[in-house]
Amino acid sequence: RGFVVMAGPCAVEGAEQLELSARAVAHAGAHLLRGGVFKPRTSPYAFQGMGEPGLKLLVDAGKRHGLPIISEVMETEQLPLMAQHADILQVGARNMQNFGLLRALGRVRKPVLLKRGLSATVQEWLNAAEYILAGGNEQVILCERGIRTFETAMRNTLDLAAVAWAKQHSHLPVIVDPSHATGIPALIQPMSLAAAAAGADGLLIEVHAKPELALCDGQQAMSPEDFMTLMRRLPGVLAAVDRHLWKPEGPAQIAGAR
Repeated sequence: RGFVVMAGPCAVEGAEQLELSARAVAHAGAHLLRGGVFKPRTSPYAFQGMGEPGLKLLVDAGKRHGLPIISEVMETEQLPLMAQHADILQVGARNMQNFGLLRALGRVRKPVLLKRGLSATVQEWLNAAEYILAGGNEQVILCERGIRTFETAMRNTLDLAAVAWAKQHSHLPVIVDPSHATGIPALIQPMSLAAAAAGADGLLIEVHAKPELALCDGQQAMSPEDFMTLMRRLPGVLAAVDRHLWKPEGPAQIAGAR
């Protein structure tokens, strides 16, 4: 299995913003376009996403640039809409143990990316994945996105040992989200390369054409130029551990079969 890169803005904010970001990540060689249309935010007054209109923009941008799309589903009520249009359904860290949502995703026949909870152990993370698998959906992707520790220099603490552990104790692919894990753009590239060397199967990265204007998590988004540099450096690191970038034939190939 090749190494997969999913990239795009944290949230879909408008047609121009999304087009600039989608064009940049496609040009750099990303395999999927990410973008949140329903956004769980710590503050109820923060930007919550565009909803269905944002999803349409994401779908259209993906088609224009030949990229499958991944977006977060927050509630079971959103599943019919999201499953109809998104190629991969993302479960955010705050919903890792939303068992009703996980059971519902078990009945969907689309790949599901399951993020590790903010304070979840790796065993709890794998147990959450079992809720989806037990429902008959065998296309589950694990995502390490950093955990909450006593460290305050970074947004979270990236647990690369958990990536290696999950690879040894599970048949599921494991990817890394260095954007949420660090919260610092300058750390995204080194942590991405480290994840590749540690055996991760891919990356989920926030890229925004104008991070300073972002309505959501702009402080942790990579610029298109920095993302291009990362994509140029990845093959060398992957080659050192006998890996390569994925050559896609379809989005469902990203998730392993049970």
